[in-house]
Amino acid sequence: MSPRDWLGGQALTFARPWLLLLLLLIPALAWLRGRFGPRAAILFSATAPFRAIGKSSTSRAGQILRALVWLALAAFIVGIARPQLGKSLTQVEASGIDIMLVLDVSNSMLAKDFTIGGDEATRLDAVREVTRKFIEARPNDRIGMIAFGTRPYIVSPMTLDHEWLLQNLDRVRIGLVEGSTAIGSAMAAAGNRLNDKQSKSRVMVLLTDGDNNAGKIPPNTAAEALKALRIHLYAIGIGTNGVAPFPVMDERTGRVVTDGRGNVYYQNAPVSFNETGLREVARIADGKFYRATDTQSLASIYQDIDKLEKTTISARKYQQYRDLFPECIAAGCGLLIGQLLLGQTIWKRLP
Repeated sequence: MSPRDWLGGQALTFARPWLLLLLLLIPALAWLRGRFGPRAAILFSATAPFRAIGKSSTSRAGQILRALVWLALAAFIVGIARPQLGKSLTQVEASGIDIMLVLDVSNSMLAKDFTIGGDEATRLDAVREVTRKFIEARPNDRIGMIAFGTRPYIVSPMTLDHEWLLQNLDRVRIGLVEGSTAIGSAMAAAGNRLNDKQSKSRVMVLLTDGDNNAGKIPPNTAAEALKALRIHLYAIGIGTNGVAPFPVMDERTGRVVTDGRGNVYYQNAPVSFNETGLREVARIADGKFYRATDTQSLASIYQDIDKLEKTTISARKYQQYRDLFPECIAAGCGLLIGQLLLGQTIWKRLP
C-alpha cells in the first residue's frame, strides 16, 4: 500500500520544505548533551558507593523524559515547515473528437516486410506499435477500435479509458476471425459506431493491406455512407510490392501453417497491394489516402492525422489542502506538557 493510500488518496506536501533540514540538528544536540551532561549540583570524590542505589527504571525514566523534549522540538520544526494535506484536481473538457480505428487482421498482415528497431516485423506488429503512440498522443479523444478479417468485430467501443483501450490493442492478433478481407463491412460497422451527431468531429482511420474479397457491403458503398454522415476517412494502405517473407498457407483449409508451438512458417513470396481500389474509396468519401511501405512512413502518416484532427482543450486546475501547522504545534506543546508533568510527579528528580 502506498503512502497516498494511507492518506485517503491525498498527498502530503510542505510549503517550506527546506526548514526540515533543521531536524538534522536534533541528533547532534542529543549527542552533545549526553557527552557533556548538565552541571553537577553536588560534587563527590567517588561515585562507587552510590552505584548500588541507582535503579534501571530511573535511567529509563530519564531517557523517556529527554526523548519527549526532542520529539517536541521535532514537532515544532515540522510545524514551521508548513505541512499541507490535500490534493490537486484538474478538470479537462474533452475535445469532442470521436475516432474509430479500423485494423485489418487478415492472414496477409503476417507478412514480414516491416521493421521495428532494426528487427524484422510483421505488418500487424508495425500497426500495433504506431497505433499505440497515436492513442497515447490523444488523451482527450474518445477512441474505439474494430478489427476485421472475413467479418468485423469490436475490439473496443468508443472510450476515454485509453489504458483499457491499449490493453485490448495488445490482444489483437491474426486468427481471431477468418482470414479473408471484408473492407466494406468493417467500414460500415465503424461508421455505425461513429454515428453520434453531438460530436464536433468524427474520424475513421482505416488500415488494410489487401483487396476486398469478403463481406456483403462493397467498400465504395460504405464510402458513400461515410460521406453522407460527414465522417472524415483516412485510408492507409499497408505493405510493399515485391518479394517478402510471407506465411505458408494450408491450401486445404486456407489457414496459416504453424508448428507445435504456434510459430508461423514463412517463405519468400511475391507481395502486392491494390492501391487503386483504396484510393477510390478515399476519393468517394472525400477523405485522404496514404501509402505506408515501412514503419517510419506509417508513423509519419499517423503524425499527419494527429495534426489535422486537433481541437483546443480547456483545462481548469483546483487545489484543495489543509494546513497542518496548528496540529504540529499542538502536538509539540502536548509533548512538553507531558514531560513537565511526568518530571514533577512519578519521575520527579532531586536537584
